[in-house]
Amino acid sequence: MPFSYYDRLGRRERAVYDKSDAVTALRLPLAASLWPIVAVLRVALERDDHAAVQKACSLLARGVTEMLRVDPVRVEVLAVRPTLSRAELHGLYTRDDGRPPHIKVWMRTVRHKRVVAFRTFLRTLLHEICHHLDYVHLRLPDSYHTQGFFQRESNLFHQLVTDAQAPATSSSTARGDR
Repeated sequence: MPFSYYDRLGRRERAVYDKSDAVTALRLPLAASLWPIVAVLRVALERDDHAAVQKACSLLARGVTEMLRVDPVRVEVLAVRPTLSRAELHGLYTRDDGRPPHIKVWMRTVRHKRVVAFRTFLRTLLHEICHHLDYVHLRLPDSYHTQGFFQRESNLFHQLVTDAQAPATSSSTARGDR
């Protein structure tokens, strides 16, 4: 079932939306080889180690893109999430002509300036990586938030996080700090 904005799309955009929606998974052939990076990311977030978080995010993005044999994406980890019309921005994917694709993710919540929970942070990073993969792997002309898109994000998460790496949902995630 398409999201409500589907009705406002033109014929070409609907075709792109439908293609995106049809792809529900992206198989990483060697996902287990990225588990140590995910474990480092979890610990780095717990320790509030910005440099280690930055390095782990960059390595993880590079690992995913290399496994799928697509162009890399640069990742930048920033401090406190910006707000846009009362909402917090969790991540941002940009691709400008003449510049390499770029992902920005933020480590801290706006309200309390706390480090974002591991699961929430990783899902945000994977969400932005999925935007990149829509363009370079699926070769879609646009990247829509379809059900398929969110299923791909979840599929990547479950390939990269073992039960031992996934701590229980934190209070910040339960409050909707994602």
